[in-house]
Amino acid sequence: MNTQDTTRPLEVACPQCRKKVLWSETNPYRPFCSKRCRLLDLGAWADESHRIAGEPAMDETDLDALLAKADRDGEPS
Repeated sequence: MNTQDTTRPLEVACPQCRKKVLWSETNPYRPFCSKRCRLLDLGAWADESHRIAGEPAMDETDLDALLAKADRDGEPS
């Protein structure tokens, strides 16, 4: 690797619009290309369009049922 390769900033694709963006401290929106793309991505997380894969979370009724069962199982006969 020569010195030119180490001084050139990394170029990445904006996660929202796929435009090429330089990954540098001068870009306040990195990895996004603009404030607009950053806010669009934040909105997608807020309305749950984006999710992290995994088991679905328990809702309150499931949790209440699990706690009630644990209380019943812990009572002496």
